[in-house]
Amino acid sequence: MTQTPPTFDTLKLAEPLLRALHRQGYETPTPIQEQAIPVIMDQKDVLGCAQTGTGKTAAFALPILHLLCPKHQQGKPAKQQHKLRSLILAPTRELAAQIHESFREYGHYTKLKSACVFGGVSQHPQVKALKQGIDILIATPGRLMDLYEQGHVNLRDIQILVLDEADRMLDMGFVKDIRRIITYMPRERQNLLFSATMPKPIAELADAILRNPVSIQVAPQRSSAAETVKQYVCLVENARKADLLCHLMHHISVSRAIVFTRTKIRADRLTKSLNRMNIEAQAIHADKSQHARTRALTLFKRGDLHVLVASDIAARGVDVDDISHVFNFDMPGDSETYVHRIGRTGRAGTEGTAITFVSEDDEKQLRAIERLVDKSIEEMYHPYDKPVFSKVPKSKKKRARHPLSKGRGKGRGKTSSEETVSDDNAKPSQRRRKKNVTKKPRGGKPGKSAKSENPFSNQGENPKKKPKNNKRRRPPRTDD
Repeated sequence: MTQTPPTFDTLKLAEPLLRALHRQGYETPTPIQEQAIPVIMDQKDVLGCAQTGTGKTAAFALPILHLLCPKHQQGKPAKQQHKLRSLILAPTRELAAQIHESFREYGHYTKLKSACVFGGVSQHPQVKALKQGIDILIATPGRLMDLYEQGHVNLRDIQILVLDEADRMLDMGFVKDIRRIITYMPRERQNLLFSATMPKPIAELADAILRNPVSIQVAPQRSSAAETVKQYVCLVENARKADLLCHLMHHISVSRAIVFTRTKIRADRLTKSLNRMNIEAQAIHADKSQHARTRALTLFKRGDLHVLVASDIAARGVDVDDISHVFNFDMPGDSETYVHRIGRTGRAGTEGTAITFVSEDDEKQLRAIERLVDKSIEEMYHPYDKPVFSKVPKSKKKRARHPLSKGRGKGRGKTSSEETVSDDNAKPSQRRRKKNVTKKPRGGKPGKSAKSENPFSNQGENPKKKPKNNKRRRPPRTDD
């Protein structure tokens, strides 16, 4: 007998919440929502491991609204009704604002009031909202600590605490603030901790905070991206990354993309370069004003802006379901961040593509990512394809030609006249090279080399041309 799929009606949510869900066209809960909502409504602690884009926010927002909603049916005066009873901590201002918007949408037909506080803007409007009385507060740890120390926030009546994207808060150094904030709350409370990945420090934090938690895990224990995300790597020198990105933007169908860079300076430089090449893009990072970041996100969500260049932290609040591509212009600093990044695409059951640019220094990190996601990431051929790796790993010995390449890649296979260093005996520092190439003395005037030109220029060396000598040239460092 076929089992009837669950609906929000079967989860026994309060009527005002169901009305709001129907108003927005939501009928069927996602797996994380189906598992978490009944448990939270039973007032149990939860340890949730779910990727970005799984409906995690609604998984805790709906039951919190449900638990607090009946308190307003007592007919008490409004001033006595609004008491801060639920606190949601988020790592970034963008994510906090997105969570707040979700609470407002789902609680549209309730009398519950919520507020959102974060840094980077004036605190006066936030203080005014707190004084008017609220039931739910969404906050970043830093601004919350500031307001608490000034006496603007009272946490003595907190009944439900949520730590969202706990692994990112750990990476940003908020753990000490979180532990201090917890000491200001009642010991008897419900705790919910959600994280896309579950490294050891997060498990230790969960042990210290949660009491007999129910573990809800939508993703496998080994972190992975959604099955709807197609993953590729492009082997390319640092100096040619911008050329490659522009080439891909012009030759594949990119409706909406996020490009991740390692630093804020690189994000600004890349944005200017893309705009010069008639690819409209804007950057968001911590040095941008809140107004500029909000405007860029609004244009991106509305579809008026197709390319967003972002740092990892700033991109946490980007909640758009139809992002077609994620480009890792710079390799993420750790494997878990890779999962966070590519989780921006392939959401809500749609297909997405993640393309990672890999230079010679990134080989070790690529292997770590492949171990974490438990798969070999397919290599994509492109006009700037170069043998930057000394030793082709076993996972790459059989490489599929990606349809986007249209056969343009050159220079990576052996011919009868080309003898390379044995893959089995090559040292990691060695690079494949021809045996019969004769070294030639360097010539030409200083500063005339193609590689010494602007790395964001489309002019320069022919991508199909072979190197003139065997001496390995380390790509110029672009650390900012």
